[in-house]
Amino acid sequence: MLSQFSSEHGKTCLADLDYKFPRDVYPVGRLDQDSEGLLLLTNDKSINHELLAPEKKHAKTYLVQVEGLATNKSLKALKTGVDIKAKGVNHYTAPASIKIVNKPDWIEQRKPPVNEAKTTSWIEISITEGKNRQVRKMTAAAGFPTLRLLRISIESLLVDGLEQGRVMELSRNTAFKKLALTI
Repeated sequence: MLSQFSSEHGKTCLADLDYKFPRDVYPVGRLDQDSEGLLLLTNDKSINHELLAPEKKHAKTYLVQVEGLATNKSLKALKTGVDIKAKGVNHYTAPASIKIVNKPDWIEQRKPPVNEAKTTSWIEISITEGKNRQVRKMTAAAGFPTLRLLRISIESLLVDGLEQGRVMELSRNTAFKKLALTI
């Protein structure tokens, strides 16, 4: 699904969800079409500003299925930072929190499914930056191309228990608390 309200080339977008959004709601940050998970939509400009300001360094956590057999040693570079290109410019990523995990039971089958014939691993990675396709570029730089990427949290706002394509409405106070924002 495109993380926008207008469709391009007939692709599914936010307007296709079974929810009546107010006209002035827009996504905060983006997920590329190949990624899944938590996407925050708001009409509160202060939330948008707080979350997108690079100096605020809000944590975003992802579950990532990577190609290959990941080990703590092989993923060490991700913890300290790796070189990636962002908009054609070399960028050394900030340190990331990373751990190897088992695939959680709640993850639904991807459509289309990932080619499971290859050896794969699941990792959880938390970053405080938001460069375009950053996690994908980071795992590739460490030698583990991303096969599937799911954002599971922004600060303490979790996707846990929310089914694919579902919308959960939060009050402003709840959103600010869970996103560790100052009102």
